[in-house]
Amino acid sequence: MSIDARPTVSEPDDDPYLWLEDIDGTRALAWVDTQNKATLAKFSTAATTRDRDMLAAILDRADNIPYVTRRGSHLYNFWKDAANPRGLWRRTTLESFRRTAPEWEILLDVDDLARRESEDWIWHGAATLPKTHDRAILSLSRGGSDAAVLREFDVATRAFVSGGFHLPEAKGGADWLDKDTLVVSSAYGGEAMTTKSGYSRTVRLWRRGSDIANAPILHETTVDSMGLWASIDRTQTSETIWFIDKPGFFDSIIWKGNRTGAKVKLDLPTDTTPDFYRDWLVVKRRTPWTIGGHTHPPDTLLGIALSAFLDGNRSFQVLFEPGDRRALQGFFWNHGNLVLSILDELRPVFEVLTPSASGWSRGTLPGLPEIGVVNVWRLDMEEAEGNGDLLANAQDPITPSTLSLIEHGKTPVILKQAPKTFSAHGLVVTQHEAVSVDGERIPYVQVGPQKETGDAPVHLTGYGGFGLPSLPYYGSAVGKLWLERGGTHVVANIRGGGEFGTRWHDAGRLDKKPRSHDDFAAVAADLVKRGVTRPQRIAAEGGSNGGILITNMLTRYPDHFGALFCTIPLIDMRRYSKLLAGASWIAEYGDPDRPEEWAFLQAYSAYHQAVPGKHYPPILIATTRKDDRVHPGHARKMTAKLQAMGYEAYLYEPAAGGHGYGKDNLETASFIALGYTFLRDKIGFSETGA
Repeated sequence: MSIDARPTVSEPDDDPYLWLEDIDGTRALAWVDTQNKATLAKFSTAATTRDRDMLAAILDRADNIPYVTRRGSHLYNFWKDAANPRGLWRRTTLESFRRTAPEWEILLDVDDLARRESEDWIWHGAATLPKTHDRAILSLSRGGSDAAVLREFDVATRAFVSGGFHLPEAKGGADWLDKDTLVVSSAYGGEAMTTKSGYSRTVRLWRRGSDIANAPILHETTVDSMGLWASIDRTQTSETIWFIDKPGFFDSIIWKGNRTGAKVKLDLPTDTTPDFYRDWLVVKRRTPWTIGGHTHPPDTLLGIALSAFLDGNRSFQVLFEPGDRRALQGFFWNHGNLVLSILDELRPVFEVLTPSASGWSRGTLPGLPEIGVVNVWRLDMEEAEGNGDLLANAQDPITPSTLSLIEHGKTPVILKQAPKTFSAHGLVVTQHEAVSVDGERIPYVQVGPQKETGDAPVHLTGYGGFGLPSLPYYGSAVGKLWLERGGTHVVANIRGGGEFGTRWHDAGRLDKKPRSHDDFAAVAADLVKRGVTRPQRIAAEGGSNGGILITNMLTRYPDHFGALFCTIPLIDMRRYSKLLAGASWIAEYGDPDRPEEWAFLQAYSAYHQAVPGKHYPPILIATTRKDDRVHPGHARKMTAKLQAMGYEAYLYEPAAGGHGYGKDNLETASFIALGYTFLRDKIGFSETGA
């Protein structure tokens, strides 16, 4: 259906580019094709092709770390390389994995499957049957979209089960209750099963041999809710399903139930994040909480016996208290222990708490780096089957990843080390702080040559949304295509992220979202003030929520930058909540249908703030047609509007890739190489050096 016509909602201004929201419309695709050809003709050079092939070879290296998850007696991995661009689902044993060259048993060749079925299949994961792990529900996406087809797979015979569970394409998933029963949280089934955000509105019980259309509904939410999901808790003594109704992105209503439905609604504020293990409940709230006679600040982690809580007891024990720059990033159960992931002044800290009837004991995970980026997670997919083994991954901007095994109570043992993919000779990593417009100190990490020239070609990136931190990972692309050639790379820890907890997030959320943009501009200005570079030599990149960031640099701070690369972006804040999953992000941005909220949304809707006659830096806006999370219309419309105003704006939109840069390593490398070519060209950063 074409949407060339005016929208039915009230628009604040004339939108002559609404027709570009018709994703597969003939007129829209013809326009996109013209844009792609023009962009590629200008920036897809011989050097770009060399960069693409070089980066693809790095992504396809045989000695890259194969990350694994234990299911039963095997470690499972999904692997892509040049010979298997769509990937192999495979497994091995821990004993074999410890070797330099493990012996892999291939379970599914997705390239072969796509050829045989003439489908654009992209792997989206597997849910295996607990304990035996001889059956799996495979999730297969067409072209990389979030929506996927669910199909039952026999792991022993390596074949799909004839007449087995098969759910057509939709957003959502399923998990095993037993061998003949699935708990389904899927939007499949039409409007009655789908929220405005496009996610599941129901949780259904699907028995083998029955029609999903007749599957009993165990729990249901409203169409205005973000979505409803189910989690099967196999650590409990009796069958337990947790039903998670999310009225908004940061809120949850939790029900305890079983295969007959939701039974008990937990007496918890909606802005809490709970986790359960046997008879223990831990919970963290985003706002102050007065309970049990005590008032706890936001992000305090509390623990209590689940049975006592259900009986009305509210005598929680404090397990973690936040500081101004000390924040809990996450927590998970592991074989009866609670593992806390903490950032303390951006340094990684991991604590381990063990509950008992007499209280909670506390310790730390030994042997982990105290600087850089460290992630720790459970080796076992199923907590109820775990033995306490953990995996840890450590890296920094010039040191590639090291994967270690932490067996229960022991120090880490290195399993795999990623290869060095670029030369770090002469590079130093330093941390600095910029001062934003309101006086807040904004940290950033800088990687580059030790000697400042005042003219460094800088690649600056940030995110600033949804409480997600931006950390200085080892990046092969920026390393090979920027740092190795004499450039400088900077990661900005702007507000809206989660580096310092909820207060940092809320300081860049809703009407305060422009603060995160001010922070990013402050980092750019500080680089100039410190004598690192000049504005015309700063190339900024951001994606998704970072698309709002980058386009606000275009309209609000154009003099701070020489070029901008905006990927899979959110831009039009008037229409965003009506496009694909946009309604689910109202808690982050605000509701444009409320006049009082549109008043502040409009201020950072770059699609509406862009005006002719300014000195905007050149911008490349790149998206993918199969992105069913952030609508490609954002990128298309912004490009069209900027071009009509006479600005130097380019669009790149490959046909596949989902909410990412490509469906395989070559496509991902092509996307990145094109963007870096554009940035280097526009700031005068030559191929052979600064």
